[in-house]
Amino acid sequence: MTQHSQETVIGRITSVFGVKGWLKVYSYTDPKEGILDYRDWILDLDGKRIPAKLEEGRRQGQGLVVRLKGIDDRDVARTYCGAEVRVGTDELPELPEGEFYWYQLEGLDVFTVNDECLGKVHHLMETGSNDVLVVHASSASIDQRERLIPYLPDQVVKDVDLAAGRMTVDWDPEF
Repeated sequence: MTQHSQETVIGRITSVFGVKGWLKVYSYTDPKEGILDYRDWILDLDGKRIPAKLEEGRRQGQGLVVRLKGIDDRDVARTYCGAEVRVGTDELPELPEGEFYWYQLEGLDVFTVNDECLGKVHHLMETGSNDVLVVHASSASIDQRERLIPYLPDQVVKDVDLAAGRMTVDWDPEF
């Protein structure tokens, strides 16, 4: 498998907008408009990687619409619907101490404060009130259960050690 430089998913193309090739984009950035700060996109569509350049974008109602270079027709635009929008991880801004991008948390081993292994962070989900860690069992975990653990720094997530690949949580393994 060829190794691409690290990439991070920052959004998804959901549908076409208008007749001139504009596309609706669902942004994972906070704030939503942050996705418009990146010009060089990699569209991941059914395993195909398509480089794309953001020409312009704006808010439209609750969402965002964008125009990509070379796409000026609704039918061509439609072929990109469902694509994940990725950017090179090295393009992301540095975060303040104690804040992390989701991609940095994925794959970390999760231990309780009593040093019991619950598994590995598989991915995160947005629930509205707070993000949730989806922890899958690993060969080292105490059982084979999947756990949903609220990502609440200080309250539940006590420590994140990226160098050690480890997260410590104050969480009852029975949950």
